[in-house]
Amino acid sequence: MSAEQDIETKYQVSPPPAPVVAAPTIANPGPLGLCGFALTTLVLSLHNAHAGMAKDSPNNIVTGLALFYGGLVQLLAGMWEFRTGNTFGATAFSSYGGFWLSYACISIPFFNISPTYKAYEGQAGALEHSLGIYLTAWAIFTGIMLIACHRSSVAMVALFFCLTITFILLAAADFNHSDTCKVAGGAFGVITAAIAWYNALAGLLTKESSYFTLPTFPLS
Repeated sequence: MSAEQDIETKYQVSPPPAPVVAAPTIANPGPLGLCGFALTTLVLSLHNAHAGMAKDSPNNIVTGLALFYGGLVQLLAGMWEFRTGNTFGATAFSSYGGFWLSYACISIPFFNISPTYKAYEGQAGALEHSLGIYLTAWAIFTGIMLIACHRSSVAMVALFFCLTITFILLAAADFNHSDTCKVAGGAFGVITAAIAWYNALAGLLTKESSYFTLPTFPLS
């Protein structure tokens, strides 16, 4: 090595280290999604259980909740679960957000769903039969989610177990025109909503923000 090269090497300045950029903090979207699901489920389930109302009283008050809180807000919570890397939460919240949005469409005249069935004279109870198929499909999906969450926590397994039973009972009510199954489905829906709120509160009461926490009894 020549003397000139030795001097250049001696006085060579190293580039400054790249600045460390902290990753943005993303809040936990789980409690929001669970609250949207729980409140909408509770209101519909109380109507299904005929809580303080006549047997055939309308339940259109649920439509607004299904569109915005149970639907849009829960769908957005699912999108943020994708951002946090939680595949299960993203699938659950996005799917049930879609469920509530699709359920709301049944009651909205613009989509012409109910009027089409009322105008159809080929089969009595065609709407109820179609609703039975619709709810059965959601029962199957919820059963899949129940299997997928078997290593999460007792609280989460209980939520999806009760929700599966709720969908099965409501599907049976539509297939068989059974008010007893409908009331039972409403009762299980109330239980499901309570468990969902418990899971939401457990997610909100963190060690950083609360003097106490709620146990969810992890299974893994």
